[in-house]
Amino acid sequence: MLFKPTYVFDSAADIPVDFFREQSVRALILDLDNTLTTHNNPVPDTKRYDWFKRVRASGLKMIIVSNNHPERVKPFAEELGLDFVPDGKKPRPKGYNEAIRRLGVDKKHVAAIGDQIFTDVLGCKLAGIRSIFVFPIEPETGFWFRVKRKIERPLLPKKVKE
Repeated sequence: MLFKPTYVFDSAADIPVDFFREQSVRALILDLDNTLTTHNNPVPDTKRYDWFKRVRASGLKMIIVSNNHPERVKPFAEELGLDFVPDGKKPRPKGYNEAIRRLGVDKKHVAAIGDQIFTDVLGCKLAGIRSIFVFPIEPETGFWFRVKRKIERPLLPKKVKE
């Protein structure tokens, strides 16, 4: 199914680093807003930053793919020392394919982490890579985000039980 994620976690910070090795994931494509940080925030919170440092120390390659413009993505990517693909036009596969090319990893070893069904999960399916759905850090306040979230509600996976 196009809207069903491959894996589900409550947040990116809840994904154990060993999980990637167990699933033969060698590279990650990361969404930005509401996955790694809140909207318009130039830095991740401590929980996600600590997770990022553990993932980086494990040797996984990472890149950000965002539908945001370069002026939003660049400061965040620079803070983490990551390459990025802005204006990714998700769910279209173009941004994902560019990221996979830059990572230099066969796409069977790539997974993407994101918080939206209609952009991140669908985009992964169209690009032929695995999706890791995480629940949004906080509810969006914009009208179109609220509309999109309401439409995707029936497709959302269940929250992971602690």
